[in-house]
Parts: sequence; structure tokens; C-alpha cells
Amino acid sequence: MTVPAAKPLSRSERVTMANDIRLACMRISRRVRFESDRELPPHQFSVLARLEDAPHTNSELAEVERVSAPSMKRTTGCLVDKGYIARADDPLDGRQVILSLTPEGRKAVRRIRRHRDEWMLDRFANLSGDELALLQQASAVLAKVATK
Repeated sequence: MTVPAAKPLSRSERVTMANDIRLACMRISRRVRFESDRELPPHQFSVLARLEDAPHTNSELAEVERVSAPSMKRTTGCLVDKGYIARADDPLDGRQVILSLTPEGRKAVRRIRRHRDEWMLDRFANLSGDELALLQQASAVLAKVATK
């Protein structure tokens, strides 16, 4: 299904659309984070996902997650206690601790993502073929918007 060429939107129409899309994205994001999985709170999962690509220090994680260093230290401490991340001394700076995912942490990331994907798939069950095709096109456009 291709979307037909449309007349250009007025500024007012673009503002309304921006608001509607922003709100829908926020609601979906919030619901998928809070309703799709009960294993970990969203802020803990976010830290695991950050560590999936590479090890980090608490201060690096705090900066990227936009939280205080003490808050991040509490979060990572919980994840260490659960066996999802491991601590190691930084060989270049003895004051720093390097955090990395454990094999159990990697399994948790995969499991939670799978639950989130299943949650979203369940929402697609009552959509028509045309609506699914439109969502497929919209996902590519939204991905483009998200990278700007």
C-alpha cells in the first residue's frame, strides 16, 4: 500500500500532527516498558541495554541516562546483586569500576526484548492488512525522524 501524494500541510496542521504523533509514541513507549515485562523496572533494563554494546563506568552510564552518579550506582548495585552485570577494576584508573553484562544479563536483555516484541505483536492482531502495511511504511518514516 503506497500513500498517495498529498497537498502540503499548513503549519497549523503540521503542529497538530507533531503533537498527535509525539503523544502516540510516548504512550506506546510507556506502555511497552511498563506492561510488557515485570522482570525489571524500565530504568534497570535501560542500563542493561547500554552495557550490551560495551562496558561502561557508573559515571558514563549516569551521563548517558541523565541521572545522578549516586542514583546510577544504586541501579547498577541492584543489577550486580541480581547477577546481570559484573564489576571489574579499571586497569588504567584504580578509582574507576568497569561494568559489563554477564551471560545472565545478556539472556535477560534478549528475554525482555522478546516480551516487548510479543506485547507489540499482540496489539497488531486486530489490525487490517491495509493498516499493517501503513504501519510498516510509518515505521521507516518514524525511524528517519528519530535519527535527525
